[in-house]
Amino acid sequence: MSFPTVVCQQCKEPLQLDASLVDLAPSAYDTIIASLPPRSSSTHAHHATDAEKLEQLSAPTSVKEIWQKSKTPSSDASLSPKAQGKQPQRSLSPHGSFVLLQDSVVHHTPSVSTPIRSKKGSIKAKGSAPVSKPPEPVAPNPPPLSHHLRSTVRLFNLISSQTDIDHPLCAECTQVLLVSLQRQLDETKKERDGYIAFEKEVRRERERESQGLTKEEAEKKIEKLKVDELLAIEQLKEAEKERCHLDEELRALEQEEKLLELDEATFWRNHNDNILTKDQQTMQLATLRAAYAADSIVLEKLERTNVYNDAFCIGHDGVFGTINGLRLGRVPGVPVEWAEINAAWGQTLLLLHTIARKLDYKFESYRLIPMGSFSRIERISGDKASYELYGSGHMGRLLHNRRFDFGMVAFVDCLKSLIDYIKSQDSTVEFPHQISKDKIGDVSIKLQFNQEEAWTRSLRHILLALKICLKWATNGANG
Repeated sequence: MSFPTVVCQQCKEPLQLDASLVDLAPSAYDTIIASLPPRSSSTHAHHATDAEKLEQLSAPTSVKEIWQKSKTPSSDASLSPKAQGKQPQRSLSPHGSFVLLQDSVVHHTPSVSTPIRSKKGSIKAKGSAPVSKPPEPVAPNPPPLSHHLRSTVRLFNLISSQTDIDHPLCAECTQVLLVSLQRQLDETKKERDGYIAFEKEVRRERERESQGLTKEEAEKKIEKLKVDELLAIEQLKEAEKERCHLDEELRALEQEEKLLELDEATFWRNHNDNILTKDQQTMQLATLRAAYAADSIVLEKLERTNVYNDAFCIGHDGVFGTINGLRLGRVPGVPVEWAEINAAWGQTLLLLHTIARKLDYKFESYRLIPMGSFSRIERISGDKASYELYGSGHMGRLLHNRRFDFGMVAFVDCLKSLIDYIKSQDSTVEFPHQISKDKIGDVSIKLQFNQEEAWTRSLRHILLALKICLKWATNGANG
């Protein structure tokens, strides 16, 4: 025998009713209705909160605090995941549930299919979907409901009208409902215990107020209060003294703080001044170091530079010895002007004079007078003759050429005395050509009665000796 299918009012799963529920007699319904208490209209009334109830009571504050401590807050029970996913968002008023049940069950009854029992005890219809919306009627005049369905609907409407929960419910939703109701019951018991403790405390306070105090007890209490007052006054005075002392310490600390702030400001000013001075001195030191490095480079360059070598550049040009580019001597086939020769002799005499002055050496017999192309040598002792150190190409001027020879011989004599002085100062200095009277090496310095090639060679020997003397005077003498 198959029974009509209804849905759970919470999760909307189809349910199969038990035969014992369907086969209830009409007299059983009347018995159930008569045994149910009438539903109070205050169910839907506004429920005041605990705080509002506590404010309305005329009780001491300590009693109210005891009652608040005795009451433990609770949280609402949550439905199962199945019920949460399918629970409709609506209120659980009995009137709404009655109307919903009439609309969803009575007027639109789903088709009956083969039932399949679920694991949790509820029976699901195979191939049937949850009844969320009433289906459209197939025929304009549906057949009348059976006596069993009408009885079942009456029973569910009766239960839903007496409670805040819509019926019917599946086994799972019923279990969740039972857990929630049990939790509400526990919370209600705790609230009842809190009210009982509150009532006891109120009665105890009223008993104390009604009993009152005797005269002796009141006097003792007054004396105790006076002692407490005196003690409190003493403590207040001590606190006032301590406060005054602390105020003085605070003023002293504030004054000390101001002095420290002034010292700190002075310190930072001095610190900043020192930093600026240090930076300036660092910049000056860097500038001096850079200038010292540049001057050191210049000094090193100057030390390597020999001004005498630049002023008297001695070299050679073929068979001619040269001084500052001027050739000294004559050979056949190379016509060297006498003006060039005389200028070269002037530079040679100036070089000998410069070396003697640098070495602070004075000649005993002669005095050198460098005058460029017209230089000469004077004898200091004897006849104090003056010999020209320049010549000419005129053969008729034999007397002049003779004085020119005497001047060259006097030059060689002065050169020999300077070489002897240098050797006496430094024996390591060597000269390649020996000087003897008018000869230097193996050739004579005289021009008359001499070949020009030999005379030119002797002049070259003189320049070589002067170069050695100049090198020693500028390097060896300083060392």
